[in-house]
Amino acid sequence: MATMMVEALGLLAGVIGIIAWIPQIIQVWVHKRHDGLSLTTFAVVAIALTMWLIYGILVDSFAMVAANIMTLSVIGAVFIGVIRVRRSEDKSEIRDQL
Repeated sequence: MATMMVEALGLLAGVIGIIAWIPQIIQVWVHKRHDGLSLTTFAVVAIALTMWLIYGILVDSFAMVAANIMTLSVIGAVFIGVIRVRRSEDKSEIRDQL
């Protein structure tokens, strides 16, 4: 029973962590804004989360594995969104110069 409570706490923490990324997703995908977002920082966070994912697999923690997979997916969505917006802006600048 205690193990289920610990896993439930881990899942709740993972969900809250994912909710924290929603404003970034909205800024990038809806408003097409990326100012102040560092892809280097996102890459470092993704590496750390990947290591936590591996740790979760090794200690057989469903909550840790699920939370890290979901968070990596959300970070991936922000990362891809930033790249799309920046490429779009670069193309617009090139067109404006012609």
